[in-house]
Amino acid sequence: MQYLMWIVKGALFVLILSFAIVNTDPVTVRYYLGYRWEAPLVVVLLVAVCAGALAGLLVGLFQTLRLRRQISVLKRELDAARSVQQPAAPVLPPPDLL
Repeated sequence: MQYLMWIVKGALFVLILSFAIVNTDPVTVRYYLGYRWEAPLVVVLLVAVCAGALAGLLVGLFQTLRLRRQISVLKRELDAARSVQQPAAPVLPPPDLL
């Protein structure tokens, strides 16, 4: 199984490398206010993919932090409810009817 993963990773690397070699034509990215950036197409795509991945990670991080905070609040509420709860009266067996 490990060899299969190495083969898949190697094939993916070769595919990405060949894509990068073929797409070296310069492109111009125009920003607002007349700013421009000229770079090879593969670099522009790499920057765009990395920016998207970073945005996704930040959204996931904020979601995780919000959920952890909510869990801690709920745990505190549960502990408070358990400490207030009165112990139940002991259950006695029914008396013998002899």
